[in-house]
Amino acid sequence: MIKFIFIIFVNMSIYTDILRKYWGYSSFRPLQEDIIKSVADDKKDTLGLLPTGGGKSIIFQVPALSMDGVCIVITPLIALMKDQVENLKKRNIKAVAIYSGLTFQEMQAAFDSCTFGNTKFLYISPERLSTELFLERLKSINVNILAIDEAHCISQWGYDFRPSYLKIADVRKFLPNVPVLALTATATPQVADDIQDKLLFKEKNLFKKSFARKNLIYIVRHVVDKYSYLMKIVKNQPGTGVVYVRNRKKTREAAEFLQKNGVSADYFHAGLTQAYKDFRQQQWKDGKTRIICSTNAFGMGIDKPDVRFVAHLDIPDSLEAYFQEAGRGGRDEKTAYAILLYDENDIANLRRNITNSFPPKSYIKNIYNALGNYFQVPIGAAKGKAFEFKLGDFVERYNLNIMQCMGALKILQRNGYIETTEEVFVGSRVMFNINRDDLYKFQVANAKLDALIKTLLRGYTGLFGNYAEIDEQAIANNLKCSKDTIIDFLKKMASQKIISYIPQKKTPFLFFTEERLDEKNLIISPESYDLLKDRYTQQINAVIKYCVNNNKCRSRQLIEYFGETNTQNCGECDVCKSQKNKEIEGDVFEKIFDAVYKYIQNVPQNFNDIVYNLKFEPDEILTVLKNMIDDGIVKLNESGDYEIINVE
Repeated sequence: MIKFIFIIFVNMSIYTDILRKYWGYSSFRPLQEDIIKSVADDKKDTLGLLPTGGGKSIIFQVPALSMDGVCIVITPLIALMKDQVENLKKRNIKAVAIYSGLTFQEMQAAFDSCTFGNTKFLYISPERLSTELFLERLKSINVNILAIDEAHCISQWGYDFRPSYLKIADVRKFLPNVPVLALTATATPQVADDIQDKLLFKEKNLFKKSFARKNLIYIVRHVVDKYSYLMKIVKNQPGTGVVYVRNRKKTREAAEFLQKNGVSADYFHAGLTQAYKDFRQQQWKDGKTRIICSTNAFGMGIDKPDVRFVAHLDIPDSLEAYFQEAGRGGRDEKTAYAILLYDENDIANLRRNITNSFPPKSYIKNIYNALGNYFQVPIGAAKGKAFEFKLGDFVERYNLNIMQCMGALKILQRNGYIETTEEVFVGSRVMFNINRDDLYKFQVANAKLDALIKTLLRGYTGLFGNYAEIDEQAIANNLKCSKDTIIDFLKKMASQKIISYIPQKKTPFLFFTEERLDEKNLIISPESYDLLKDRYTQQINAVIKYCVNNNKCRSRQLIEYFGETNTQNCGECDVCKSQKNKEIEGDVFEKIFDAVYKYIQNVPQNFNDIVYNLKFEPDEILTVLKNMIDDGIVKLNESGDYEIINVE
C-alpha cells in the first residue's frame, strides 16, 4: 500500500517538474493539470475548453515530454506552427513542422527526425494528413498523443469550419491506442458535443473552464464617427492595443489615421509578405509599435500579456470570433478593455452575410447550370471530369456577385455535386514596390506597359505596399490580348523590381463528382443548407443582440451564450456602469427580441397583433421594437406594420 501511494505521488509531481524545468512555472493554472492527467495517466480522449490565454499549448506539451514517443500536433495556421516550433527549440525541445510549401526533401528530413532523431513534437497542417507520404511514414513513428489545436474547426456548427479537419478521424485507425487531446478557446455546448463525435471519442470527456474574464471589461458603443471615438480610446487608455477591422483596406486606413494623430501604429493582414508580417508582429510584441490595426488574420497564437485594449471597428459575424479576439486583451490578468463600435450599416452588412453565404436555392441551381454551360457539359456527362476554372472569368462572364457565387459553389460542394481545389479562391498576387511618382516615370519610359499599369491601378485597390489578388485572364480580356502576354509583362516588371508578382502556384480546377443533372433533379439537402443557414442566422442574431441589448451585463451575455448558467453581473461593463434606470430587464429583452424577430420575419405585423400573439407586456415590446428600429433591423411600413428591413 505504501509503495502504491508513492507511485501516485511521483506521477502527480512529474508534470510540475517538467513545467518548472522548461517553462519556469511552479504551478499550473486551473484545469491544466486535470486535463493532462486525463490524457496522460488515464489515456482518455479529452476535450479541453479554455478561453483565449488559458495556456492551451502547455497542456499537450507537458504530458508529451513525460512520455516516450512523439506528440503529433494538428493546427491550421503555418505561422502558429512556426512560432510554437521556435519557442520549443528555445527551450531545447526538439520540434518540427510539416505543411504545404515544403519540398519533398524537407518533409522527409522532418519525418526522419521523428523516427530516428529524438524529436518530441511534429506539427502538421490538417490537409497533409491524407497524403501517401504522411500515412506511410506514420507507421514508423512512435506516437504518444494526437493533439488537435483549434478543435472547433472540425464542427460545421462552429464559426470557423474547415473541411480538412474531418480527415483527422481517418488517422485514428492507424493509432488505435493513442489518446486524442482536443483543445479550443471557443465552443458552444452544441459544438463541444460535435467535436467529440467527429473525433470519434470513445466516451464524452469535457474539461471546461469558465468563460468569465473578471479583468476584461466589455464596452459597446453605437457611434457614427468611429475614428474620433478610437482616438478617445487611445488617449484615455495607455498601453498596447489591437484594432480589428473586416478588410485589408481598412487596416491601412486605421493605421494611417492614428499615425497622423501622433500615435505609433501599423497594420497587418494576410495579404502582406511573410517578411512584412514577421517584422510588424515583432515590432508590436517588442513594444516598438503601440497599436496594430488588423483583420482577424492577426492574433492567433500571439501571447502578448500586456495588451490593455482590443477595439473592434467592425462587427465580427459570431460571438465565438468576437470572444476569441477580445480575449487577447489582459492576458497578464490586469485590467483591460474590449470595445466594440457599431452603427446601422454594420448590422445591415452582417445580415447581408447570410444571403451571401446562403443564397436562394434557385440561385444555387442557376450557378450549377451556368457551370455546365461555361464548360459546355451536356446533361448526363462529365462525371469525374476536371476542368480548369478561373472564378474571376466565370463571375465576369455571367455578371455575378462574387460573394454569393462563392457561397453557392460551397453549397454545391457540400452536396457532393462538384469539388474545387483551394486555388479557385486564391489567385495570383501583385504589389507595387515603388511610389506613385517613380511609377509615373516608369510609365512614360515604357509606353507598352502603360495600359497594363493603368488597368491594375483602376481595377485593384491598395497595390502600394499590399498584395492584391488579380486575374490575368480578366485583365487580358479587358486589354484584348492573350493571357500569356499579360503574364510576360508582369514578369518583366517584376524583374525590374517595379512590382512583386506571385503567380498562382497551381492551376485551379473544378471537378464534376456526378454527371451533370437536369435542374429538377438537383437536390440541396436540408443538412447542407437549411440547418446550417439556421445556425449561421442564429450566430448573426446573437451578435446583433449583444450590440443592441443595453439592459443586460455584457459579460453575462457572452458567457451565457457559451452555455454557462447562474451568472452574475460584472459590475464594470458599460451596461453595469450605466446610471440610468433600465426600462426592461436584459433577460426579458432577449426573449422579446427573439420572439418579435421570428414573428415578423416573413410577414409584417401591426403592433396589436404582436402584443396579442407574443403575450409580453406592451410597453416592453414597444421598447424592444424601438431599439430594433434605431439599429436598422426593423421599420414601420406604409401600412403601419412592423417589418424586417430587407438587406439583400
